[in-house]
Amino acid sequence: MVRKKTKERYKLEDKIIIYSKEGCVQCRQTKLFLKSINVEYIEKDVEKDEVAMKEVLELGLKSLPVVLIPNKEPFSGFRPDLLED
Repeated sequence: MVRKKTKERYKLEDKIIIYSKEGCVQCRQTKLFLKSINVEYIEKDVEKDEVAMKEVLELGLKSLPVVLIPNKEPFSGFRPDLLED
């Protein structure tokens, strides 16, 4: 379950945020998919950015990529069905 204050904080972003790490196949697929449909996103590497790792942990999701889309529930994994909306 996403904490309310965390969820509200991420709704302020106007672009998709992808939390990823190097060597993550599903992360790469997600980014390639968004590029293929001309959707801009912000990438945060959880291995290089301590704050990004903390944000993912606060969301309670345990696998990468973690994807935040404005005004939608965060999700993890490569989910083209949720990315196209």
